[in-house]
Amino acid sequence: MKKSLIPALLKRVLSVFAALALLLTGNLAFTKVALAYPIYAQQAFENPREPTGRIVCANCHLGAKPTEIEIPQSVLPDTVFEAVVKIPYDTNVQQVQGNGEKGPLNVGAVLILPEGFKIAPTERIPEEMKDKVGESYLYQPYSPDKENIIVVGPVPGEQYREMVFPVLSPNPNTDKNIHFGKYMVHVGGNRGRGQVNPDGSKSNNNPFNASVAGQVTQIAKTENDTYEITIQKEDGTTAVETIPLGPELIVSEGQAVKEGEALTNNPNVGGFGQHDAEIVLQSPTRIRWLMAFLAAITLSQILLVLKKKQVEKVQAAEMNF
Repeated sequence: MKKSLIPALLKRVLSVFAALALLLTGNLAFTKVALAYPIYAQQAFENPREPTGRIVCANCHLGAKPTEIEIPQSVLPDTVFEAVVKIPYDTNVQQVQGNGEKGPLNVGAVLILPEGFKIAPTERIPEEMKDKVGESYLYQPYSPDKENIIVVGPVPGEQYREMVFPVLSPNPNTDKNIHFGKYMVHVGGNRGRGQVNPDGSKSNNNPFNASVAGQVTQIAKTENDTYEITIQKEDGTTAVETIPLGPELIVSEGQAVKEGEALTNNPNVGGFGQHDAEIVLQSPTRIRWLMAFLAAITLSQILLVLKKKQVEKVQAAEMNF
């Protein structure tokens, strides 16, 4: 009896450990998705750009939209320059707010600069650039040790569809960890609310589908400002779908629906996009040598032309003689 109890006990213990392991791994994966909003991403991700190249804002802003960036081809050390991020969208569209009402879109951006680059201090920003930049406090570093990663938003989209970042380039002569050369710049821009809440659930900025097939027998509005759609299946049992305020219902009582069929429209009018660009941290010494080299070539070409004309004159004089 005792020998037969031991394997059974071991099986039960192993089952418990397996269940706990599955629960923990599931929670970790769930947490990673849930922590994708800007402030949560700052707390959960050391770097907002994943090894795959995707910026983590795409975890919650599921729609694909364009984002553009304009930067100089090359910059000198210890110089303030403009990085212009454009987040285009139709200003006539409105998004679903958290309370279910319609309102204007908000925008946000993540600018990932090379190591050593950062937002320029206010006193270093030229006066003609300050008018373009606007409120400099909007540009916040991603973390205390990541000054090269700047986060903006959410801010009103009508005012900040185009953002001018005042960027200060590093100086390799004073920072030995920085070198002259070509670097990559990454930017991500979102417009509108996300489709995933911080707890991992769907926001009201989503289409909602039927989880079962059957007939819609009742649509009722609850005290919690949500809709409850009762669907009766073929076997007589019912399922209740809870729809938050915001999406528009596209089904009615008495209508037959299939599993996975849309019960609401898709209210999402925003989305997220990212773009990559290159910038060269140029050495002033190299530029001076390049200018000297070009000047030497120009001078040598001029001297060759003058020498050729001189030889032609001598040859012409000899022929006449």
